[in-house]
Amino acid sequence: MTVLEYLIAMLALLGSLFVVVGSVALVKLPDFYTRLHGPTKATTLGLGSLVLASLLYFNAVEQVLSLQQLLIALFLFITAPITAHMLIKAALHQQLKTAKATSGKEQAKLKAD
Repeated sequence: MTVLEYLIAMLALLGSLFVVVGSVALVKLPDFYTRLHGPTKATTLGLGSLVLASLLYFNAVEQVLSLQQLLIALFLFITAPITAHMLIKAALHQQLKTAKATSGKEQAKLKAD
C-alpha cells in the first residue's frame, strides 16, 4: 500500500469517528444548546474528512479532480455555522431553558457565572 492509501484510510476512519461522536452527542447531551454543539463541530469535521478522503481517492484512482466534491465541502463548511447560529438565535428568542446542574460543584459554578 502506498502512503496515499494510508492517508485516505486514516481520513475515512477519523471522519467516521467524528461523525459517530457528533451523533452520540446529539442524543446524549442534556439540553438544546449543548446538543447543537455536537453536530455543528464534530459532525462537520467528520464529514469534511470523509469528503476529503473521497476527493483524494477519486483523484488518485481516476486521475480526475472532482469539483462537485469541492463544492460539497465548501457548502458544508459555510452552511453549518450559519445554521447553528440561526438555531441558537431562535432558541434564545423563545427563551429556551438550559439543563439543570446535577452536582453541587456544577450549581456553584453556574451561580458564580
